[in-house]
Amino acid sequence: MPCFSPRRASAVLLFALCGPTLAAQARTSVPPLTVHELFGTRDFASDLVETQWAKDGGSYTLLEDDAREHTDLYRVDAATGTRTLLVRGADLVPSGAQEPIDIESYQFSPDGARLLIFTNSARVWRQNTKGTYYVWDFGSKRLLPISRKSGYQMFAKFSPAGDRVAFVRNNNIFSTELASGTETQLTSDGSDLVINGTTDWVYEEELDLRDAFRWSPDGQRIAFWRFDQSPIQPYYLENDDPLYPAMIPVRYPKAGTPNSEVRIGVVELATGKTNWVDLGANKDIYIPGMDFADSPNEIWLTRLNRLQNQLEVLLADVRTGATRVIATDADSAWVNQHEPHWFNGGKEFLLESDRDGFTHLYLYNRNGSLSRRITSGDWDIAEFNGVDQKNRTAFVTANIDGPLVRSVVRLSLDGKGVTRVSREPGTHRAEFDPTCRYYIDYYSRAGVPTVERLHQADGSLVRSIADNKALAEKVAAQGLDLPTFLKIKAPDGAELNAWMIKPKNFDSSKHYPLLMWVYGGPGSQTVTDSWSGPYLWFQLLAQNGYLVASVDNRGTGGRGARFQRVTYLRLGQYESADQIAAARFFGSQPYVDASRIGIWGWSYGGYVASRTMFVGGDVFKAAIAVAPVTDWRFYDTIYTERYMGMPADNPQGYELSSSLAYADSLRGNFLVVHGTGDDNVHFQNTVRLVERLEKANKQFDMRIYPNKTHSISGGNTSENLFGFLTEWLKRSL
Repeated sequence: MPCFSPRRASAVLLFALCGPTLAAQARTSVPPLTVHELFGTRDFASDLVETQWAKDGGSYTLLEDDAREHTDLYRVDAATGTRTLLVRGADLVPSGAQEPIDIESYQFSPDGARLLIFTNSARVWRQNTKGTYYVWDFGSKRLLPISRKSGYQMFAKFSPAGDRVAFVRNNNIFSTELASGTETQLTSDGSDLVINGTTDWVYEEELDLRDAFRWSPDGQRIAFWRFDQSPIQPYYLENDDPLYPAMIPVRYPKAGTPNSEVRIGVVELATGKTNWVDLGANKDIYIPGMDFADSPNEIWLTRLNRLQNQLEVLLADVRTGATRVIATDADSAWVNQHEPHWFNGGKEFLLESDRDGFTHLYLYNRNGSLSRRITSGDWDIAEFNGVDQKNRTAFVTANIDGPLVRSVVRLSLDGKGVTRVSREPGTHRAEFDPTCRYYIDYYSRAGVPTVERLHQADGSLVRSIADNKALAEKVAAQGLDLPTFLKIKAPDGAELNAWMIKPKNFDSSKHYPLLMWVYGGPGSQTVTDSWSGPYLWFQLLAQNGYLVASVDNRGTGGRGARFQRVTYLRLGQYESADQIAAARFFGSQPYVDASRIGIWGWSYGGYVASRTMFVGGDVFKAAIAVAPVTDWRFYDTIYTERYMGMPADNPQGYELSSSLAYADSLRGNFLVVHGTGDDNVHFQNTVRLVERLEKANKQFDMRIYPNKTHSISGGNTSENLFGFLTEWLKRSL
């Protein structure tokens, strides 16, 4: 689901990360935070570096602007830190051009002789995934386009031998032979309805799948997803810029309506022939993952049924299309989607599952027989990081020390050893090199922005990559009080994790207004020991005399399947009950003004904030709902049906979960904000809510951002939005 989950918050709002020792270095002469500083300038921007590991794991590469703002590419030796200039950005001038291209992303050929450069990008829904690709030859110092034909290219990648580049254009797959420049079209039925090699809207949004083709290890074949969108009815976004508004169709499957028909094909480069994989008799399925299974003749794929309560791992023969199931994960509610991690020459794979109530790792043989369970206990694996095949160990990020933190952990594949690698409390995110000798750690704590550091696999520090010193000093100069963690009892006695930010000169004998921030969606967390969310805006509010708090209601992540799946088939009900209980708890504290409690959220958080305001109007004075879902029948198939089932099978659940059903109970101040160009949570949600409020003769405030997407950003938009939210809260709470 959408924006403003802490995992998917925009870079503008996440700002940056700094070291823990600077938080107390306040300078009283520093003026307080302003909306313009936070959202209209780069005064609080991060200096974190985007790195890419080399194939051998002994070095990593990074981009850096030179004095003329051309982007240079450097290699950094992991052991010594020695930097080597690989490509001068000023040299990347295409034939016939006057200026060099910008390097937006890049990849090396397997032999390291060439560099594939992505530039001139444009957005496709959430990300910039289409643009222009060039190949830089290190030997000849030549820059050549991968195609001389018109049209954007997508997801270009080298063949295993590095002699070809395959890419997607206009929903078809092409391959270019680099030596001759010969371009070959491999699929021919791509259109506005048929997609080859990339994905439809709902796969991109909910399965995080965009790049939808894979080279075989021998470079003789390409396996790809094919989507036929014709069963999906278009939803029309209205662009009001022209004299006569333009209607933009989006093939968007709403809950209970048909999806694209998905197929997996394997095309032979030598003949152009495509063999189709047998996906079974049931066509109403999802294929979340696919790749070659360490073999040119077999691919693995994951098959998920429409209700998403059974995930199967299959092996398919690419020559015949025949498939066989080698592993299955099932649940009475839903299964979380995981992919097999192949190693040992494809003889074994690791797979995550929460079948016992927590997400753990299991080791399988290639034939699907379970070798052993690797981990156990009342904690979840959050992310799989890699396998050290030489030492038969795996690395994961897990909340082994509690739901508020993430630690880097080494696992022995014999199932007998679990060792913490990271050494500081807080939240770690690790990027291991391909050999698992080193990892880059992005580390933060609550109120303490992230530092980026290189470590050996045993956790020992090699060097700092980005310490965010300038930002750290600016944050420290504000003298901000760090968030305080606490626990709150739910109506049935369940403990809910929470944090609170207090004004700098907090006086417990005074009464303060309180704003609660909620996201609350399945598997998400806002209450972690990390730098996350619009933290500095919350501190700005605290400087203006507000308390700010956040509570992870039931249904959120980090606490096992039982805590998360309690909301199954009844989204919103536990979330609202828990947020109301938390508000009552806060209101009982002597320093909280119980008559001035507000709640706000974005996307799923906007849904929870509005529904909670409507059903708990005696508790809240004000609420802000940004880009909210208001009825789950308006949202997409994959996300909604995973948690709510099909509308026809759960009509009462859908009705009770909708915030529209309670809009006529609104009391207090209510603001709804939406972008009319939101392709994710459609403006339709707010239109229907406004209709209900008007019908009930309820007064409310509304702000519309024409043609803005779900992030409501770009240009001055973020500054305008948060400036308005700040002033609205001062008036209304």
